Amino acid sequence: MVGYDGPVYMTHPTKAICPILLEDFRKIAVERKGESNFFTSQMIKACMKKVRPMNLHETLHVTDEIEIKAYYAGHVLGAAMFYVKVGSESVVYTGDYNMTPDRHLGSAWIDKVRPDLLITESTYATTIRDSKRCRERDFLKRVHDCVEKGGKVLIPVFALGRAQELCILIESYWEQMNLGHIPVYFSAGLVEKANLYYKLFINWTNQKIKRTFVKRNMFDFKHIKPFERSMMDLPGGMVLFATPGMLHAGMSLDVFKRWAPDENNMVIIPGYCVVGTVGNKLLTGRQQTVEIDKRTTLEVRCQVKNLSFSAHADAKGIMQLIKMCEPRNVLLVHGEKGKMAFLKQRIIREIGIPCYDPPNGATVCIPTPMQVPVDLSVKLVKRQLAAYCAQEEAILGDSSQMVKRIRFPVEHAPVRGVLVFQENSHIKLLDPSEAAAELGKTSHKLKFVSRKRIAPGVDINIRKIFDELHLLLSPLEQVQLRDEDDHVIVRSVDISLDVSSSSSSSSSSSSSSSSSSSSSSSSSPPARVVVVRWNYEDEETAARVLAILAHLIIGQQDQSGSSTTRTKLLLPPSSSSSSSSSSSTGKKEDDEPFIPMEDCE
Repeated sequence: MVGYDGPVYMTHPTKAICPILLEDFRKIAVERKGESNFFTSQMIKACMKKVRPMNLHETLHVTDEIEIKAYYAGHVLGAAMFYVKVGSESVVYTGDYNMTPDRHLGSAWIDKVRPDLLITESTYATTIRDSKRCRERDFLKRVHDCVEKGGKVLIPVFALGRAQELCILIESYWEQMNLGHIPVYFSAGLVEKANLYYKLFINWTNQKIKRTFVKRNMFDFKHIKPFERSMMDLPGGMVLFATPGMLHAGMSLDVFKRWAPDENNMVIIPGYCVVGTVGNKLLTGRQQTVEIDKRTTLEVRCQVKNLSFSAHADAKGIMQLIKMCEPRNVLLVHGEKGKMAFLKQRIIREIGIPCYDPPNGATVCIPTPMQVPVDLSVKLVKRQLAAYCAQEEAILGDSSQMVKRIRFPVEHAPVRGVLVFQENSHIKLLDPSEAAAELGKTSHKLKFVSRKRIAPGVDINIRKIFDELHLLLSPLEQVQLRDEDDHVIVRSVDISLDVSSSSSSSSSSSSSSSSSSSSSSSSSPPARVVVVRWNYEDEETAARVLAILAHLIIGQQDQSGSSTTRTKLLLPPSSSSSSSSSSSTGKKEDDEPFIPMEDCE
């Protein structure tokens, strides 16, 4: 009817039960209510041919971008919550679920999948149920008291879930109390068929039923028999489980009309009833009459009780699932407006994540973080991890147990490579050599040089500075010291001292001053220049070296107690000593602190 032609994914029990429920729905809508624009039996058969069954915790890859996984929901036989991932975005859709285990099913459970959005039901958004044992004891006591006085008890239930739960409870109680003389019935048809599927899919039930299955199947009821319409007026007490659970149609409504005028009888509504149904009118109204439809009003003299055995999660269970799943956003559905608003504020306040409660038909836009998948080169990872572990070993020593813990496994390590973007291909992070080969490009090496001249007259022991630099860098990097050439090498960073003699003659416009100057000209002291060279991949190391170098030179100057000001300590390179001298005394730019990579070439 909607034109969908793709696959439909279901759990195995749902696939088995679904055509029965759809056909029952069609019969009620078409044959009893007279609906004309409705699906047909042939459409149900065609739909079931598209079904693809799946197991719990099985991950199915629908396409390269879409994957789905089913989790146990515990609501009825075959109920599942679905985790759906499309690309980098993901959603968990709960459907109906129950976080409290009962007599025949377990509780819902899901991995900590951290989806972008959790869409959860909120049927009992503000309700926290009392003890299940107390409810069961109260239920059995009321039923027993009524039937002992000769009254009839009607329990409206849905064919799946609550019918089996309460049948097991009544069956056990009747066995213990020897009440076999009082008949218990369930409406024949859908409930009877559902019980057959519970026997078939016993592995979906809880552990207790699985353990007792070898001796006895709990769904082979000894005291509960199928019900016929002719039994409505039989004398004496009886208990009847009839569908549907909200008293809005079917066998349960027909029996209610017959039994409601007798004050000895009782109606126990064990689940949720939608506003507008007869069940909801009984629970909310205090008058002696109830409106069945526009033409029918019924006098109600029987007892009406509401003992919740609903298989929906209460407020506590909803909060428990959110904490279990850890979503980034929550969207509430399947609830009442006021109660959803209350739960929304509670989620925001207690868990601290965005929550939405849109009305039916509304569109909600939820922002999600953009994640771009990148294929990482194995060669690059191995090279980076080897460098990282070598650095840790240099700090802690080869024999340290800490190194072994760091190596296996390495949870966080810096990775530096080349991002390659190509049409119709995933983004790749490659080693530079791999990137050049993949793109068909020639590989070039970029080298940088920084020269810093030490001002003339400053008493600096450059050998001592190099020794200290070696000691400071050794724990952090693989350092090679060359004594003969006054070199310190850290990775590709080469620190050396360049000493060169330079002379300059003062020029004068007058010939007399020129002759006097030439007689007294003397060679200026040799210029000392600290030269740092490095490749582009070691920029971080070079910046660290330049910063440490400046700190050591300034610190040694302070210790020597020289009268030379700190601003004269490091000067930019110059071709002559005279220009260097004027630069050191006349330019305030040199008052700035030493900055790594200054004067790069």
